Amino acid sequence: MQDDLLSGVTAPPPRVRVQLPLPLPGPYDYKVPGDMALVPGLYVEVPLGPRRLFGVVWADGGGEGAVEERKLRPVIRAIDLPPMPDITRRFVEWVAAYTMSPVGAVLRMAVSVSAALEDPRALTAYMRADREVPETLRLTPARKRILELLSDGPPRLAADLAAEAGCGTGVVRGLAEAGALVTVPMLALPRFPRPDPDANPKTLSGAQRLAADDLMVKAAEGGYSATLLDGVTGSGKTEVYFEAVAAALRAGRQALVLLPEIALSAQWLDRFAVRFGVRPAEWHSEMAPPLRRHTWRAVAKGDARVVVGARSALFLPFPDLGLIVVDEEHEAAFKQEDGVIYHARDMAVARAHLGRIPIVLASATPSLETLVNAETGRYARIDLPSRHGGATMPDVTLIDMRRKDQAPPARQWLSPVLREALSQTMLAGEQGMLFLNRRGYAPLTLCRSCGHRLQCPNCTAWLVEHRLSRRLQCHHCGYQAKSPDACPECEAEGSFVACGPGVERVAEEVVTLFPQARVAMMTSDTLSGPRALREVIEQVKDGTIDLLIGTQVMAKGHHFPMLTLVGVVDADLGLAGGDPRASERTFQLLHQVAGRAGREQRPGRVMLQTYMPENPVMQALATHDRDSFLAIEAEQRQQLEMPPFGRMAALIVSGEDEAGVDGVAAALGRTAPREREELVILGPAPAPLAVLRGRYRRRLLLKGPKAVPLQAILHEWLGRVEIPASIRVQVDIDPYSFL
Repeated sequence: MQDDLLSGVTAPPPRVRVQLPLPLPGPYDYKVPGDMALVPGLYVEVPLGPRRLFGVVWADGGGEGAVEERKLRPVIRAIDLPPMPDITRRFVEWVAAYTMSPVGAVLRMAVSVSAALEDPRALTAYMRADREVPETLRLTPARKRILELLSDGPPRLAADLAAEAGCGTGVVRGLAEAGALVTVPMLALPRFPRPDPDANPKTLSGAQRLAADDLMVKAAEGGYSATLLDGVTGSGKTEVYFEAVAAALRAGRQALVLLPEIALSAQWLDRFAVRFGVRPAEWHSEMAPPLRRHTWRAVAKGDARVVVGARSALFLPFPDLGLIVVDEEHEAAFKQEDGVIYHARDMAVARAHLGRIPIVLASATPSLETLVNAETGRYARIDLPSRHGGATMPDVTLIDMRRKDQAPPARQWLSPVLREALSQTMLAGEQGMLFLNRRGYAPLTLCRSCGHRLQCPNCTAWLVEHRLSRRLQCHHCGYQAKSPDACPECEAEGSFVACGPGVERVAEEVVTLFPQARVAMMTSDTLSGPRALREVIEQVKDGTIDLLIGTQVMAKGHHFPMLTLVGVVDADLGLAGGDPRASERTFQLLHQVAGRAGREQRPGRVMLQTYMPENPVMQALATHDRDSFLAIEAEQRQQLEMPPFGRMAALIVSGEDEAGVDGVAAALGRTAPREREELVILGPAPAPLAVLRGRYRRRLLLKGPKAVPLQAILHEWLGRVEIPASIRVQVDIDPYSFL
């Protein structure tokens, strides 16, 4: 295979520049052995100090300032894989320049599975034994789930089984040791079956058909285009862009669909399998390592024709990508806050532009940035203003928690109005949903004797009580501790009291109010894996659950035919704080939550408990007047030159030594480019999370007109300050998080 790839190369250069997946300033020169022909894009193994690393041939070596020949070390070997496509290398360089990150740090995202460059090794798979399960084997729930998964179908890897069953791989090995499973050698994972674009096309409504035809033409003809698919919840956006995916497949191209959260993928994958006959390739952080290696190689070789994944899927080495879809394009989850800080939606648009391919941005609540691009003609726009199949938008009621007749009793959280609606819904044989975007039992635990609050030792954050698992947890760094019996400050025993509600506390109240109701919780804490999520979804669809309680995991992407009532326990949550996008985000989230109600023939109701019913967000939700709300939001941001009408960048200074962090932050403040009148510099100031994972944090914000070249200004600014190795300065272009 390698000979075919390198055919036609007659005069290999004596040296090449190899980009390593490390945060280094640039590629390194290496000598090319006489028996080796290397072209840009090939994956190679090279020495770096005492280590041997994989890298990518970036260009021919030599030129002005090149390393002396005698100092060069030779390339060890070339890897038998298709070269990294030129478009992928250009995209890596573009992202690096835009985010002000080393090219190697971005390359690491494109070669995130270095083991994929090695030849596949023999794997051990498991299948059910022919004989009955030994009577002496105690069948725990986890063991039962493993046996059910293997009741039919091919052998599977332990890591895949454990991930889907929500348990550890030790459970699988234990079943094998007990004789309930047998091991099977697997030389390679099976090839990805090709989706059939004509397997099961859906009957579309008139509006859907027009939208699909528009996108199909763009996908079939190729060339760059960006299209906003703006449709209300339940309008059938997914089925519309599926037709664009089908058109890309018919044209012999690959397609990529980005989802903001893997929790959204369960029903999406089912719908894809019905439409195309097979499931697509998946790409996300919860995949087992063998499957990640297999998927990466399948994408690189062009075997994986459709990939659905989280934001990192954008950096896979597609040799023939013909379409990108960003579903729920408004979601903040597309912004990566660690390492290379980037927004996957914006980088996806850049990838489409560089590759001259179409991109579709789909949402029921598009971001203001995307709407402005559509209004100014940078993006095309397709509207789906009505729900599919004759369903209507739900009625929205604002429950004014300031009124005595609507306020809940003391130490309770559900208004009498909402309680009555829940009772009516369940009596009618329909289902309800209660939403509170706050995990755990209570957001704050304090001592009633001395007022001591339990705080994370690593972060500026309170520990959240999780009563179901009897632990305290920090939702920022993951720190966990057992709930103490006595106050560490005053040593009073049994003095801790929960303040405020989390979903567990709401569930406790619901069980007391409706003891006969079948209640389930849907949060990232209570779901142990994709299988657990799928089970809850199936139970809701089958009607074995009356009331679903959860966080934003259940807020979008799910279709429950009998769910007619949605209650939001604290609709004001998210409006507080200094985030300039707080109103927009709150509207988007609550609109998505409300969209779960009444998606079939039965009409839906939405009830929002709020202490601010006059707030523009609440009024827009109650009247279904999204456009007026966004017009007001846009006007306010335009007056302040805030994105998308201006540009922002943040500098986050962090380190374990507080004095050192303050010193660097102060130096950046002194050398800030304040001589430029068009710029506004704020800070330095402690970040809202002034300590995170044991590191002290200070922030500076740079704001200016849209035409200002922020990256050039920041390069010059950072060059004025000497930054010690112990201090990290992260650059966040277009910040989304202000914590």
